[in-house]
Amino acid sequence: MRVEVERFFVSNWTHILIWAAVIGALFGYLWWQGQVQRLAAYVAETREELKKCAWPSWEELKGSTALIIIMVALLGGFVVVVDAALFKTSFHPLVQAAAIVAVVVVLNFKSTRQ
Repeated sequence: MRVEVERFFVSNWTHILIWAAVIGALFGYLWWQGQVQRLAAYVAETREELKKCAWPSWEELKGSTALIIIMVALLGGFVVVVDAALFKTSFHPLVQAAAIVAVVVVLNFKSTRQ
């Protein structure tokens, strides 16, 4: 049993060392090509741009999050209702097509009235 445990740990360390060598070689190659400096410049520029952004206040963030949660719930409920209606009529393609047309007409009518 002890031999199996030692073999397991040696095998794991071998894999770790091989991957460390591969990652180190890749990092060295990218450093040599100048990609690491380009990445550092990109990160610095990104941080400067983010300082210029107007971030919402905590109250605005809570309000927007609540609105999104409510809208997703309403849209999910609408999809469930339409899916249930179409599933019951799915064996009658003409009724299903009529239901789809009715939904589209009702939505277009509501949007034109506003």
